Amino acid sequence: MGIDISKRATEIKQSATLAITAKVKELRSEGVDVIGFGAGEPDFDTPGNVKEAGIESIKNGFTKYTPVGGTAELKEAITERIKLDYGIEYSSAEVMVSCGAKHALQCGAGGLQPRR
Repeated sequence: MGIDISKRATEIKQSATLAITAKVKELRSEGVDVIGFGAGEPDFDTPGNVKEAGIESIKNGFTKYTPVGGTAELKEAITERIKLDYGIEYSSAEVMVSCGAKHALQCGAGGLQPRR
């Protein structure tokens, strides 16, 4: 018994970003010195304190979906950090948290208006 897939689903193309990243990985495995401009993966391990905070969050049951643009607490922490680091004040409504640029654009960050 086969699975019927919609025409629209069959027309989804591979991510160009991930294709570039795969090509860079392939070239590097062949010894080619190449700079990758694909996925924005850091070139360092996740810091230990971040790993520990993640483990603690899981232990404390913080494992459910959050609002698309970020939790109120996280957005508030971001506004405080921006103020501390750069002396610029933003409201939480002006902050959107995402897992990357594509996610932010898809979820509506494009609707955020620049400050004048």
